[in-house]
Amino acid sequence: MVSESDLEAALDFVRTRATVSVEGIFGPASMTWRIDREAVIFLGAGRALLLQLAHPWVAAAVAEHSRTFADPIGRFHRTFDVVFAMVFGSLDKALAAARQLHHRHATIVGRLPEAVGPFDSGSFYCANEVAALRWVNATLVETAIIVHDLILPPFSVEERERYWAESRLFGALFGLTSADLPADWEAFAAYNAAMIQSDTLSVSTAAREVAGQIFAGERPWLRPPRWYQALSVQLLPDRLRMGFGFTFDERDRKAAERALAWIRRLYPKIPTRLRYVGPYQEAQARLQGKPQLDWATRCLNRVWIGRPQLDDFWNR
Repeated sequence: MVSESDLEAALDFVRTRATVSVEGIFGPASMTWRIDREAVIFLGAGRALLLQLAHPWVAAAVAEHSRTFADPIGRFHRTFDVVFAMVFGSLDKALAAARQLHHRHATIVGRLPEAVGPFDSGSFYCANEVAALRWVNATLVETAIIVHDLILPPFSVEERERYWAESRLFGALFGLTSADLPADWEAFAAYNAAMIQSDTLSVSTAAREVAGQIFAGERPWLRPPRWYQALSVQLLPDRLRMGFGFTFDERDRKAAERALAWIRRLYPKIPTRLRYVGPYQEAQARLQGKPQLDWATRCLNRVWIGRPQLDDFWNR
């Protein structure tokens, strides 16, 4: 379990690595900014979520504690508000977001309603447990790399190492220590491979129900297009694809491939003013010392986080 004192110790470590407060934790030269600024990374959200749901603790937490289905747009905005604050916010904003998330996770506790994989019925779960946090962090990091390399020029081995080193720092915002995370990219890849083979990832009834609501919910206007579901399912390991009960036929494969072909052709041509997410553009404006945000950045922020600005920097 990550206690509040554990989190504060991890945040003290983060402070020692953030040399320029206004740049935040990573800064403009980082691989993290280079990857997370790309709107196309959202193509992997379905895959990352399904991998997270494959962990019975995560599935139970989402099913029993999340407001995703009552307020899907609000949930999207709240999630990205916290994540982008950690990535693109000033140092104070990033640390505040980490504390906010930890306190929210501290309320997410319960017991599994059924036996699944290695977990007994009635076994205790908590969102601030180290193994669960490590897996959620891993799904985000791996998926971001996979999607980036599907659409844009692939990263080198050295760039992957840099990204994973920064991702270990991102993990500290959840209270994870260096000992809790793989030491390098090779060890990280081995951890992911071991998790995929492990029965720790076992699709529960709750996971299937949540996934079904997401991809075939009662609100048609919020339902992902067929090609997006097909792509998300295609990127899953076969064992988990079967566990969720997804079908993936030739029609699905062609839908995913056609979508990827169009995105690969068009996305690099989109002006960066639209291609890069609003919080990244806000961070650049902050570093340039601009007195206020322009209307385009404010509009993009409303799309991604549901409000015109991410950081309190602009209220000073």
